[in-house]
Amino acid sequence: MEKVKTILIWLLFVVAILATIVAFAYINISVIPEMQFAKYQAELSKITNTDTATINKEAEIKSLDKKLNQLNKRAQRLTPGNAFLIINTTNNTFELYKNNQIIRQGRCSTGSFIHLEVDSTKSFTFETPKGVMTVQNKVTNPVWTKPDWAFIEEGLPVPPPGHSSRREPNVLGDYALKLGDGYMIHGTLYQRLIGSPVTHGCVRMLDDDLEAVYKTLPVGSKVFIY
Repeated sequence: MEKVKTILIWLLFVVAILATIVAFAYINISVIPEMQFAKYQAELSKITNTDTATINKEAEIKSLDKKLNQLNKRAQRLTPGNAFLIINTTNNTFELYKNNQIIRQGRCSTGSFIHLEVDSTKSFTFETPKGVMTVQNKVTNPVWTKPDWAFIEEGLPVPPPGHSSRREPNVLGDYALKLGDGYMIHGTLYQRLIGSPVTHGCVRMLDDDLEAVYKTLPVGSKVFIY
């Protein structure tokens, strides 16, 4: 009887060892490779996603570069090749360009937006016109030809056109650039007010700035007012 028990115990022991061997073999043959394959797939997916993101970013950068080049070409077509002037009526500032480079900038004065009511049929609003204007003429020691509103504003009778009282020298500075429709870039006796919206529609500048603009912009130059 004892011998039978001993044999059974050895058989169970052998079976346990065989089961352990089989389990170990299964893990090495099946489970571990599957885990390694899953890990490999995850790493591969990560690399693929990174590569895809990089490719997408490179494509986006190329697209932006293309758009930037198109905008630069468009800006070059729209920008005058020679000197031009930009007037900012909101901040009352100017920028003088030559060869597409800012060579001078500073303060100026533009329209006050004051509304002068004459009667039910006639009124004036002192606003600097916005848009693209052209230097039509340049003069030194300009003489102001006073329009009707200058007399109405002072409560004076309006003289006929060409009357001597309409001509007033020494109030526009040393230079004037005429933009058409009575609008000019000129100087002023009231230098301390430069930088404020106080004009009747013209653009006023400090003496040194006006001289630089006058000497830089030839007739035909563009003046961009916004």
